[in-house]
Amino acid sequence: MYSEEDLNLAIQKKIFTKEAVNEFRKTISEEKNSSSVDEENFKLIGGFNDVFVVIACCLLLFSSIFVLRPINESLAILSFVTISWALAEFFVLKRKMSLPAIVLLIAFVGGVFFLCTSLFAKTSEITLIFATASATVAAYVHWLRFKVPITIAAGTVAFIGLFISVFLSLFPNAKNWILLLITVCGIGSFFLAMYWDSSDTTRTTRKSDVAFWLHIVSAPLIIHPLFSFLGIFEGTKSILNMGGVIILYIIMSFISVAIDRRAFMVSSLAYVLYALTVILKSYGDVGYSFALTGVFMGAVLLLLSAFWHIARWHIVNLLPLEIRKYLPKIENRK
Repeated sequence: MYSEEDLNLAIQKKIFTKEAVNEFRKTISEEKNSSSVDEENFKLIGGFNDVFVVIACCLLLFSSIFVLRPINESLAILSFVTISWALAEFFVLKRKMSLPAIVLLIAFVGGVFFLCTSLFAKTSEITLIFATASATVAAYVHWLRFKVPITIAAGTVAFIGLFISVFLSLFPNAKNWILLLITVCGIGSFFLAMYWDSSDTTRTTRKSDVAFWLHIVSAPLIIHPLFSFLGIFEGTKSILNMGGVIILYIIMSFISVAIDRRAFMVSSLAYVLYALTVILKSYGDVGYSFALTGVFMGAVLLLLSAFWHIARWHIVNLLPLEIRKYLPKIENRK
């Protein structure tokens, strides 16, 4: 299985010409009756060997914690972090394995966070600030070394945690503003994702993968507070709330189609399913509500998938040229 990065490497090594690779991409697009840009490719797994290595890595990492924890908890977590980096030196830097790269990145950044919290007797505001700041720096250092696409998203989550921790530390009475802060951070993450996306409108480099993970992060950060404002998670049930949920998801869907990112829509799907199920529960039993929601959302998503290119053509052409130039180009509708 070869990725866009592999094809670009073949061009750099002069194994294939750029024209030949572009012709290959065009042929595959015509064969699948879908533009390669619209496929939203990203490299998650290169083969079952990736799964095998991940299982082995997890066994080694977590076993090291259990072996050293009786001696000292911080030492155990430090070994976890150190082994994560050491494994990445081989499986990421040398072998270029995708799934182990993701797992080892999460292990490293998460390990640094928990290592910092373990250094304090109890969790406090200072503890969270120190831990999130350290996790942000850890993500940045990991990116400089390994350039794993998910690293930017992990660093963004850590930085958001740092920002909110510092804000609440400076303004203790501002806890009622936490949802608004999360929304602002989500919007900021979305624009960061669009920055990376606009740098690679052909979706053929690592920048596109970075944007993919940032969209995965930004959608829940935006939609969770909005649903909370509607009272969905408190069990508030009304036709008005149902309408609000549907309108919100339609807006998210339009944005997803325009920027050609299904990930932005799918990462918020769980919230929509939950919200609609809770609301419809008042009109039937739990099984019926969930089944009805599943049938409706499944049908809508399949219909959208079937006509994604046509829908994008219509939506993108409604946008101003100043916005269109930052979006993936779309071929003429057939």
